[in-house]
Amino acid sequence: MSLSSMDRRCKPAGEIHVIVGPMFAGKTTALLRRIKSESNSGRNVAMIKSSKDTRYANDSLVTHDGLKFPCWALPDLSSFQHKLGDDAYLKILSTDFMSWKMLETHVTGLLLIDVICIDEAQFFDDLYDFCCKAADHDEKTIIVAGLDGDYLRRSFGSVLDIIPPADTITKLTARSELCGKRAFFTLRKTVGTQTELIGGSDVYMPVCRQHYINGQVVMEAARSVLESCKVQPDSHADFAAVANIYVILDFYFIAI
Repeated sequence: MSLSSMDRRCKPAGEIHVIVGPMFAGKTTALLRRIKSESNSGRNVAMIKSSKDTRYANDSLVTHDGLKFPCWALPDLSSFQHKLGDDAYLKILSTDFMSWKMLETHVTGLLLIDVICIDEAQFFDDLYDFCCKAADHDEKTIIVAGLDGDYLRRSFGSVLDIIPPADTITKLTARSELCGKRAFFTLRKTVGTQTELIGGSDVYMPVCRQHYINGQVVMEAARSVLESCKVQPDSHADFAAVANIYVILDFYFIAI
């Protein structure tokens, strides 16, 4: 078999593109720009977000500044093909690439998905398997946006796992709310320690390295005091101590 014949029989390859950064870095906005670009190129796009994220709308992707795009809100990525339908997800395949293209053009009434965009990707445990299958075997272009680290600057979910198979990686930065410098990290403003705590500017802020370090010192001190108080509903002294902590935290986050 000649090389030209082999080329014709090869399926078109998919792609994986990853957009990461701290909160308020514009990851969702960048994702929406990619959607617009792909749509303008005549490609069909499907948008997915985690059903855990209900901050703005259940059936729409919404940026912090109010831009919206309809999406699928799913608990996991493995359910996407079933929800969409096999006919819409899978392109009609043939052993010959030219025949495959001819067959596809004769399909009517089906929205054959070319591009799958995933927002808040850190919430999907099956992210790696889904992206590799969709790009390597199903010929999809996958564009992923998510946090690369949690509030402790540790790996969040499976986002970093898909960097090795990715075609491109874009690292975005925000603007620190405390000093205006480039912000690479997300600082949590509450004393909760669970990894998944969905919230907006009421819970998180983007900060530079120095303010992240300073902020973590303050937050750890607050957590230590709360732990030592072991707040009880009938303890006025403990409530006073907690109130003093929040005064200190408010002073730190507002005055610095």
